[in-house]
This record gives sequence, structure tokens and C-alpha cells, in this order.
Amino acid sequence: MIPYSILDLAPVCEGSDAAQAFRNSLDLARHAEKLGYTRFWLAEHHNMPGIASAATAVLIGHVAGGTQRIRVGAGGVMLPNHSPLQVAEQFGTLASLYPGRIDLGLGRAPGTDQATARALRRYFEGADEFPRDVQELLHYFEPAQPGQPVRAVPGAGLDVPVWILGSSLFGAQLAAALGLPYAFASHFAPDAMDQALQVYRRQFRPSKHRERPHAMLGLNVIAAETDAEAKRLFTTAQQAFVNLRRGRPGLIPPPIDDIESYWQPHEKVGVEQALACSVVGGPETVERSIAAFIERHQPDELMLVANIYDHRLRLRSFEIAAQALRGP
Repeated sequence: MIPYSILDLAPVCEGSDAAQAFRNSLDLARHAEKLGYTRFWLAEHHNMPGIASAATAVLIGHVAGGTQRIRVGAGGVMLPNHSPLQVAEQFGTLASLYPGRIDLGLGRAPGTDQATARALRRYFEGADEFPRDVQELLHYFEPAQPGQPVRAVPGAGLDVPVWILGSSLFGAQLAAALGLPYAFASHFAPDAMDQALQVYRRQFRPSKHRERPHAMLGLNVIAAETDAEAKRLFTTAQQAFVNLRRGRPGLIPPPIDDIESYWQPHEKVGVEQALACSVVGGPETVERSIAAFIERHQPDELMLVANIYDHRLRLRSFEIAAQALRGP
């Protein structure tokens, strides 16, 4: 068994609102804690009607305050949208409130469109500045030195594990160079997964953060009582991706009986490619498919994602997944 965790976007479903999404996120985190999940991460997105986790640090505090043991963190904070000092202060505050329970995953994408990125008043071309910002942020978590002109208060000297997130070789190389754990977004961008893992593990330099490489992979797991029911629930995620590709992101839609009537052939190809790392089925299918994924890719951890419309069925999906990962 390897550690397994949950990535949540505080989904806002059709017929609901952000307040209900936040209640659902906390309920899911409490459920995950009972089921033995290691982490509960929330991801920063902006200008997305179906995703309510824009103020990620605020929501992390809400979830951490409503749980007792599970690690809560960002998967991730999109660093181009923030100054490193502000992020250090926010997560230093969280780590002071909930010692030993806060994770900080960092991404270099803006998590939104160009117009919204400009409205956030940071930089959109994050690739060049991102490594420098990560190193500045790591510096703020170091113990403050006498005469240090700028320090994170709180933040300096606190243990806040930092992860690099990515969907390309860029993040793998950076995480390896800095000796940091690495989380790959294979749940929606799997194309470079195997190569990125090879690069990360081959180029990893031991650091005070980690002696060995440590890689987490994202995996969509849509589990239900039967394969047929799970496939129907999966149409929610499939529709959401089609809507995003059409430039019309909206609230999370309910499942439909016939996904083939919803998408065009070229859209189907694109969505199936994006969601290639998905396990969909009943308990036996899920157990077999997760085991095969772990055997093939050898991750150190799994981060599970389940974009399911009905909250009750989403809870059940993560329960089935936990049972599959724990084994008999």
C-alpha cells in the first residue's frame, strides 16, 4: 500500500452555489480522514464558475479547522499570481494554526485565462521567474538571520513541506534540482508523465528537504457499485472537459445517459487523451485498475480526483477507492 490522498476543487454543481461547495469540501475531508487518506489538497483556479477554490489558503484554513489529523494543503498555489512573501506569510499562518498538517504545492501556470491573469496584477509569463520565486519562497521558511531585512512573520523557521507541481519536464527538472517532492498532473495532462518521472528521478539532487526523490501522480477514480453506474457518473467530468475546450466553462453538470450524443468525434479524442489516467468502474474493476496503474508507473503516492455531481455518490466513490488501496 502506498499513501493515497484527495485533490478537491470545491466543485460548484448546477443547482447549487459556492457555500454548499464549501460545506461539501469539509464533509469530504472529514470522510477522507476516517478512511485513511493522507492529504486533502485544494487547487487554485480563477474565473471558473464550477470551481470555488480561488482563495485557496482561506479554504485550507476552513478545512484544517474542521478536521483533526489529515494533512491539508495546496495542490497547488499558482505562484505567478502571488508574491513569494505573501505565500510564505499565508502558509506560515496556517502552519502555526495547524502544526505538522499543512502542505504547500506550487505551480507555475496562472490557473486561469490571460485576461484574468492580468486582472490578478502579477505576471503571466511565469516560466522564467518561477524558479527564482520558488527559491525566494523557500528562503522565507528558513530561520531568520540577524539583520535580515525582510522576513515572513509568521513563516520563518516553520516546517512547511513544499512540493513542485507540473505537467511537463519543466517542473520535473526544477523539483529534481531543488531536491523537492514532485506531483505530476496526470489526471488531466498525462502525455509527459513517464518521461517527467524518469527525468525527476534521474536528475534528483538530495537536499535538506528530501534525501530521495518522491513522486506523486494524479489519478481520476470514479467508483460506484457497478461498472455501468460508474461510467454514467464519469460523464460529468467528460462534459466538463468538453465545455472547457469549447470555451464555455460552467457549473458542474449532472451525468447523462449518452455521452456520444454530447461531443463531436474530435472532442472525444481530446477528452479521452486528457483523461487517459482514469479508473472507472465497480469495486473489483477499481481495485484491479488501480493496482495496474501503480505497478506500471511506480508512484510513491497517489492523488485521487473524482469529479462527481452527486455529493453522496462522490463520498461513496472515495470510500470504494480507499477500500481498493487498503486491500483485503
